[in-house]
Amino acid sequence: MLRTDLRLEWLVSFLSVVDTGSFSAAAEVIHRSQPRVSMHVAALEREAGVPLFHRDRRPVSLTDAGTVFAEHARGILRQLAGAEAAMAGYRGAVQGLVALGSYPSASVAFLPQLLERMARTRPAIKVVLVERSTLELDGALAAGEVDLCLRPMSPPAGPSVEFLPLWWEGLIVVHRPDHPLAELPEPLPVAKVAEHPIITIGRLGSPTAMGFETYRAFRERGLEPNAVQATNQPQTLISLVRSGLGIGVTNLLAVATADTDGVVARKLDVPCGRRVAVHWSTTSPLTPPARTLLREIEASDVPTGTRRLGQGRP
Repeated sequence: MLRTDLRLEWLVSFLSVVDTGSFSAAAEVIHRSQPRVSMHVAALEREAGVPLFHRDRRPVSLTDAGTVFAEHARGILRQLAGAEAAMAGYRGAVQGLVALGSYPSASVAFLPQLLERMARTRPAIKVVLVERSTLELDGALAAGEVDLCLRPMSPPAGPSVEFLPLWWEGLIVVHRPDHPLAELPEPLPVAKVAEHPIITIGRLGSPTAMGFETYRAFRERGLEPNAVQATNQPQTLISLVRSGLGIGVTNLLAVATADTDGVVARKLDVPCGRRVAVHWSTTSPLTPPARTLLREIEASDVPTGTRRLGQGRP
């Protein structure tokens, strides 16, 4: 029979194993030792009176009882987080430190206004900006280095991550004024763009990079882009295009926030684009400062040239 004095850290350890599929990975995510995670899960199983995991499988999987218990455990942690947020208003102004991860173009186009407003209206909350590439942000979130992060929704974030969609932006082709594409009208046909060497975002040769929007734009038309270089820095992409290495295909804000002198930036004729969301880990409740920042992000205007996305999972 489950007691009413169960420790919340047992639930956190249990859900981390559920989300990662192993005790060792769960220990890394929540910064506890593997024996301690195993002890927490064993304690829960003793109290429940039934096994919660099939330990003879890799990755470990939930029993039927474990599946039911996981739903209740998540509900308990969500209720606790909600209670903490509700009580914050009665304790006066929320204060503390919150780490916000972001990638280059979002940092330039979205964050200055947000951080200025936070400094003016929420001076007791200190926001620490952590800038990384999209894939590096996933690691920072899983390791607890950031509380929230702004990142594209493609490639999808890892397990145990929730998100709130913010904006959509189109894809842009960048080429030199004397390039053959200059003779074509805008928007540029993706089939014509695919005929040329391409510089794009991500990391060249990485399997994960195939999930970025630029690759999907070609593959949805049955085309394979000839990517000759990739970068996560908008200004680097522009400079590589300016040097004649190839044409660039990237998101609108990357171009809007870079110095485009010596190149031409025009729309790509594809329906897909970049969708951006604020992400956070579900392995532990957000702190009151993080919840406050999340609400401020949700209420912020989206960058010029982008379109606001509806709330909730698409």
